[in-house]
Amino acid sequence: MAVDKSVAELMATVFADYRAEYAEPVPGDPGLWRTLEELGLVRLTGSASRGGSGAGWPEAAELLRAAASHGVRAPLAEHDLLACWLLDEVGIEPDGARRTVCLLDDDATAAAVPWLSHCDRAVLAWRRGGKWRVTDAAVANLTVEPGQNLAGEPRDRVTADLGIFPGVSAPDELIDRLLLRGALVRAVQVCAVLDRIVELTVQHASERTQFGRPLTKFQAVQHLVVDAAAEAGLARAATDAALTEAVRTGWADPRLEFRVAAARSCAGHAVSTVVRNAHQVHGAIGTTREHQLHEFTAAALAWRSEFGSVRHWDELLTDLATGAGRRELWPLVCS
Repeated sequence: MAVDKSVAELMATVFADYRAEYAEPVPGDPGLWRTLEELGLVRLTGSASRGGSGAGWPEAAELLRAAASHGVRAPLAEHDLLACWLLDEVGIEPDGARRTVCLLDDDATAAAVPWLSHCDRAVLAWRRGGKWRVTDAAVANLTVEPGQNLAGEPRDRVTADLGIFPGVSAPDELIDRLLLRGALVRAVQVCAVLDRIVELTVQHASERTQFGRPLTKFQAVQHLVVDAAAEAGLARAATDAALTEAVRTGWADPRLEFRVAAARSCAGHAVSTVVRNAHQVHGAIGTTREHQLHEFTAAALAWRSEFGSVRHWDELLTDLATGAGRRELWPLVCS
């Protein structure tokens, strides 16, 4: 899972330079997108024969971590790892337009679609006659109601006239994998912002003095910081384990759903502890626009509920564990 050091440094530098120029970044900034496109980072995992960079999930995860930890918001995962990947899988060659993906309900509607209003095209998936169909639609041909999540990112409502979109068939397994990919993407992003929150908290506690001593000298503060760091570390370990297994098996491991559920459950519960403890250590300053903390805590709270809520992943994890039975539970957890 190691990523070439020079590649990781390039990714971090791009976002660091952007934040040095823009104290309040623009979600989905077109200028930043063009820069990332020129560097081959927008279609990072696409095959070289189709205009991609031919990289893999380790590099894509590193890109997501770099963007999230610098507070940069862009549809990198939605475009590359979800929308364009799905098009490749059903045999539709994507062009250079910026894309997102959404699953429509029986009324041809979807809520909280990430980045739709900032994209040129949307990959739509819907069920018809008991089978999934997929199409690549121009956003201009859809009815879009703009919305936002807690982090200020576009989460829009869309309605489609499916009569003008013939679509191509897609197996159920492909849509199941799409949802797992989306869930793992959010786990990676959540872990990145949790690590950044812990970093900011340690820095603040070290620099801020109270009663003539740094906050780190107070045992209560030490406990808050340690608990936050431990929860962030657990979430990262579970997410890295799921990501490693997904890459190793090419997303073919039948136990991958359990691993992703564990990652999402750990990350979701970690958010509660890390966000609460960080704001307690920072005090009132952590809620002000002048301080960066709120950028990351808001993102963590928003992302943990996307591609399945914490309760959804907790219940799925419980069902998979109990369904394994007494003999198979230990191998499921440890293998």
